[in-house]
Amino acid sequence: MDLAAIQSALRERNLDGWLFYDHHHRDPIAYRVLGLSEKLMVTRRWFYLVPANGEPQKLVHKIESGHLDTLPGKQRMYAASHELFDGLKQMLSSHRDLAMQYSPNNAVFTISLVDAGTVELIRGLGKNVVSSGDLIAQFEATWTEDQIKTHFAARDSIDAVTSAAFQEIGRRVRSGGTNEFEIQTWIREAFQRRT
Repeated sequence: MDLAAIQSALRERNLDGWLFYDHHHRDPIAYRVLGLSEKLMVTRRWFYLVPANGEPQKLVHKIESGHLDTLPGKQRMYAASHELFDGLKQMLSSHRDLAMQYSPNNAVFTISLVDAGTVELIRGLGKNVVSSGDLIAQFEATWTEDQIKTHFAARDSIDAVTSAAFQEIGRRVRSGGTNEFEIQTWIREAFQRRT
């Protein structure tokens, strides 16, 4: 997790924080952005707040208290539901506008991962829940230099094979014909030769 970059992005968007939440691995985006192991057994809810300024905060169940140990920040624990509510209330007390994996009207369903009840809970604390879509685009969907290079290499390979395939089709048609399966096989073999 690049804490400084996330906090800078929050400030640019005039957001008080990015509130991550998960239960039973419902939010794979949180694991990738935060750098958490996806192999954790998560049977209890956890919350992680990255504020625009200051130290992050964790809220974890006492039974699974070590789940967020790899992340920086102050940790609170809960066991009973009223402790969860009180812990959230304290954790979010100085924050109003919070990004979460939520999409208004489920418009971008691939990021709408926080359940309605949790959004209602956060809003019930007087918080404004906004979509983390722009943040996800920046921290989850932005390619690295290596990814860009492999994308362009793939593009060049596809262009070369496509051009050669049409030349091969033309050659075969002029020599008596071909069929779709033969061309499919030729294309597959052409890609294999390029790897």
